[in-house]
Amino acid sequence: MAVKSWFSIPKESGFSLANIPFGIISTTSNKSLRAAVAIGDHCLDLEAFAAGRGFSECQIDDSVFSQPTLNAFAALGRPTHRTVRTYIQNVFKTDTQHPKLLKDNTDLQQKCIFRQDEVTMHMPMQIGDYTDFYAGKNHAFNVGCLFRGPANALQPNYTHLPVGYHGRASSVVISGTPVVRPNGQVLENPAAEVKKPVFKPCQRLDIELELGAFISKPNPMGQPVPIAEAEDSIFGLVILNDWSARDIQAWEYVPLGPFLAKNFCSTISPWVVLIDALEPFRSKGIENDNELLPYLQEKKAENVYDIRLQVELTPKDGKPTVVSNSNGKHLLFSFPQMLAHHTVGGCNMNVGDLLGSGTISGPEQGTEGSMLEISKGGKETIKLEGGVERKFLQDGDTIVLRGVCGNEESGLIGFGECRGTISPAPTV
Repeated sequence: MAVKSWFSIPKESGFSLANIPFGIISTTSNKSLRAAVAIGDHCLDLEAFAAGRGFSECQIDDSVFSQPTLNAFAALGRPTHRTVRTYIQNVFKTDTQHPKLLKDNTDLQQKCIFRQDEVTMHMPMQIGDYTDFYAGKNHAFNVGCLFRGPANALQPNYTHLPVGYHGRASSVVISGTPVVRPNGQVLENPAAEVKKPVFKPCQRLDIELELGAFISKPNPMGQPVPIAEAEDSIFGLVILNDWSARDIQAWEYVPLGPFLAKNFCSTISPWVVLIDALEPFRSKGIENDNELLPYLQEKKAENVYDIRLQVELTPKDGKPTVVSNSNGKHLLFSFPQMLAHHTVGGCNMNVGDLLGSGTISGPEQGTEGSMLEISKGGKETIKLEGGVERKFLQDGDTIVLRGVCGNEESGLIGFGECRGTISPAPTV
């Protein structure tokens, strides 16, 4: 049963009291960037709430909510995140024990509660580094089949470690930011004896349906994060679209992996859902047939999350079509395992670093996390509402990724939209 609130929260909202995700906002009346949490169709300005002594009964340095990113708050650690989230939940409960804080203070409500359509969302974290993993086994197998055949779809190392590569932090953007089609070298005739690329705009622009995790605890260089402690180093999750230029990637990725095909843009949803909010939705991931090395062995079998994921495509002036429904539990490795592996060689992580899960595809048709898979490498068309067809993305197309846990009865846990619209490639 959902916790009742004195504040109006639509039952279909992903921002129920069971959630309390954190983000960074500004308003027309106050251009400064500061922290907020989402409550139904509204958000609570934490800086204004703190200024009205809203945190007077909570032992916390509330100056962190006046910062332009959530890094300072994230660095306070998971016990503090849990305390603040629980405190805010209690403030909004029908039977709140803090009536003077907000429930009966209309002046403070006017100062710190805004409709979400009244605020501008900003990047929630300052990202120093971004690492993209490849933990979606179904996706890895599907793509491997396209290029190498079923017998060699997965590389020998795949089930032994979380495969990953270092991405580009500077081009991670907030939902709603336009996605400019990249230019690059493309091999138009792969079968030709002499390989000669041409320079042109990407023709096989694609999505990657992922989850992203933000780091909240740094580790010194040379000191790995033990697997038993890794989860407490994760602040929360967002929806991530790691846009991909498949034709550019096909020519450039040997021998060092993705470069221009991945560095032009990655989009994240604006609200960070805390790990504690996701705790009730733990799930077993894809079973690994190999016995992992000790540094990757987790005590909890349920190490991923049952997050319903959706991909919606809308052509310019067209109708939206849901082209895929997947789930966050379709991962071979968890974020704690990714972090433990990332640091086992001595790599130092910092607060705000972002980890991408890799494309999350399910095992059945209709659950693919990329258009490369849905179109079978461009061999089949994807039929959209209104008779429109696609193989890959065209200019003007809008992609929206969504994720949600739970149900209306207990209170939905949502992430908000991860949206991007394709703009034409620049003239070079």
